[in-house]
Amino acid sequence: MSPNSCQASNRPERRYDLDWLRVLAVLVLLYFHTAAIFYCGELGEFYVKNDRPSPLLTELVWFIHQWHMPLFFLLSGASTWFALSFRSPQQYLRERCLRLLLPFVFGTLILVPPQVYYRLRQSAFRSSFLQFYPQFFHGVRPEGNFEWGHLWFIIYLLVFSLIVLPLLLYFKRAGANWCEKLAVFVESRGVFMLALPLATIEGALRPRWIGFQNLYDDWANFCLYLLYFIYGYLLCSDQRFTQAIDRQWRTAIGLAILLMFTLFVWRQTHYVSKRDYSLPYVLYQMLRGVNSWFWVIALLGLGHRFLNFNSQLLQFTSEPSYPFYLLHQTVLVAIGFYVVQWHVDVMLKFWMISTATLVGTIALYALLIRRYNISRLLFGLKLFPKG
Repeated sequence: MSPNSCQASNRPERRYDLDWLRVLAVLVLLYFHTAAIFYCGELGEFYVKNDRPSPLLTELVWFIHQWHMPLFFLLSGASTWFALSFRSPQQYLRERCLRLLLPFVFGTLILVPPQVYYRLRQSAFRSSFLQFYPQFFHGVRPEGNFEWGHLWFIIYLLVFSLIVLPLLLYFKRAGANWCEKLAVFVESRGVFMLALPLATIEGALRPRWIGFQNLYDDWANFCLYLLYFIYGYLLCSDQRFTQAIDRQWRTAIGLAILLMFTLFVWRQTHYVSKRDYSLPYVLYQMLRGVNSWFWVIALLGLGHRFLNFNSQLLQFTSEPSYPFYLLHQTVLVAIGFYVVQWHVDVMLKFWMISTATLVGTIALYALLIRRYNISRLLFGLKLFPKG
């Protein structure tokens, strides 16, 4: 068996570029959600809205939306490969429950309700938060108030981790030869061929399921992100995948920019029809599927070329990135609710909200989470050893 195959050693060499990309992706999410306050478009409304949308920030949201969550799920699949390389399936499942299920339940009950409360406050709702909290459990959004907000990523990731574990274990053992054949194919034909299944999913499912992350009726997102998760696992399983990305990431950047410009013009000229199975709409969604893959490959190549190193900054930011993800949107919505009421320039509001959220979330992590095992447990962090 080839030393590059899916059969992992006990402790593989750490990929610091993937750690950097994960930290940076969480940071980008802060500015993405801040921009969503000023967004006006087909992706839906954020919890709080500025009275005047920003065309510039609307395009920023649209751009980041093309590749951000695909990158997140791919990085999660890569982390799964590393985890299964030195953990048993039982240890892996226990770690997933502690790191994903417990923070998800805690976050849904504690971190999401304030966001829904402030959303209602922007209408005629005037009750206090304590009066509102029981109403959080009255019905499921969009008809009711109960939802899991930005924590949809956590529950999707948990479900993916559970349902594909048998497949990943097959890749690791009996399917190693299949992984090698795929790696040889990708190395010879290029990583761009992997965009075709993604484009097929977008074209076939997106016209029916536009993207409401409720898990049970969200098949376009479910299938798309599940495939990205599996891709992330496979890309770490054989060095030939990484070598193919290293050779072609520059081409990926050029193609990603070209496709992004094409999609932008397509949107601006209103050539895309309403959501249906018409040829223009299906083709548009298929191009989106290809475009997201090109951006992910470009970011992976850039990361491996320039970010594959350790540093004190990486060590300092790696652990807080997960609590930061869990906390940031609650802090952002609370701050944004009050800032949007000020009569100041849109971009000034954007920078005030994003900066205050960054500082506030870091402060909450440092004061309430980092030092205490109970809060570390609730936010998915490793516990300090006793004694």
